[in-house]
Amino acid sequence: MALADRVVVVEDGRVVQAGPPQEIARRPRTDYVARLVGLALLPGTGRGARVELDDGGVVAVAEESSGPVFAAIRPESVALYVARPAGSPRNVWRATIAGATPHGATVRCDLAGEVPLVADVTATAFAELGLTVGAEVWATVKASEVAVYSR
Repeated sequence: MALADRVVVVEDGRVVQAGPPQEIARRPRTDYVARLVGLALLPGTGRGARVELDDGGVVAVAEESSGPVFAAIRPESVALYVARPAGSPRNVWRATIAGATPHGATVRCDLAGEVPLVADVTATAFAELGLTVGAEVWATVKASEVAVYSR
């Protein structure tokens, strides 16, 4: 993707998205494409400053939307805590670490819960917090870190 002018993504034998790499990375159209570019893609319905997810759950967003939308969240925008945090993030969810994959100085955590997410945490924080697969955590995301676009 770094060298291409145009990218075509094939999933299960059919083209699911094509276009400039920056458009594919900013606005993936399927969960498969989102995972390729490292995003959590959450389909839902925009209702003002919130997105009600198709699979349940609600995501607070900074920009108002309406109708069918995707909410996309980058792994580096997700913060993990072992106890419910206080503070300003409008999005706070309980989650379980379903998978943890080391990537150099970070650990990519797949999170299962009301809002399925992917979080990147430093390897040091992962160890210091005593995180393991199966651990219960609290995930937070600032509303301003959620990208919302039409489906």
